[in-house]
Amino acid sequence: MSNDEFRAAMARLASGVVLVTAQEPPLDPDDPQAPLGEDVGMTATAFMSVSLDPPLVLVSLREGSRMDDLLDEQPLWAVSVLSEEQRHIAGRFAMKGRVSDRLLFADLPRLRGEATGSPLVDGALATLECRTEQRVRAGDHTLVIGRVLTASLPSADGGPLAYFKGRYRQLG
Repeated sequence: MSNDEFRAAMARLASGVVLVTAQEPPLDPDDPQAPLGEDVGMTATAFMSVSLDPPLVLVSLREGSRMDDLLDEQPLWAVSVLSEEQRHIAGRFAMKGRVSDRLLFADLPRLRGEATGSPLVDGALATLECRTEQRVRAGDHTLVIGRVLTASLPSADGGPLAYFKGRYRQLG
C-alpha cells in the first residue's frame, strides 16, 4: 500500500474540525513582570473523546510541529470546536508556510481560558481546556491525551464544520 492509497482511504472518514491553542510560557518564569509568551494555534481534524471518567480527549499532532514542541514543555492547552461559519479560521491556522501566530490571532475574536490561559474562539460550538496527561509517539505523530479541566458551550447556533475528502464541508 502506498502513502497515497492510505491517504485516499482515510479521506473518506468525515471528521470534525477544531482549533487547538496554547500559550507559550513566559520568557522568564521567575519574573512576574516578564512578558507572556505568544499564543499558538493549529487546525486539527484528528481529535476525539477518550474517556468520560476521568474526562479525557486526544489530539494527534505532527511530530516536531510547533504545537507538538510547545505541548512537550507546556501541559496546558485548549480546543475550540469550530462551527460551519468558522471555515476561515480553520483555513487560516492550517496554512503551510503561514505567517506568525501573532498575526493569525490579531483579528480573531477570542476569550482567554480561565484554567489554561489559552485562547478560546468566540462563537465556537464548544470549548475545552485541558492538561496533558500522556504523550504517545505513533509513527510520524504524537498522540496527546489531555484531561478536560473545563468544558463550555458558547454557541448553540449553527452546525459543525466537517472535513471530508480533503475539503471543509457542512452537514445537511
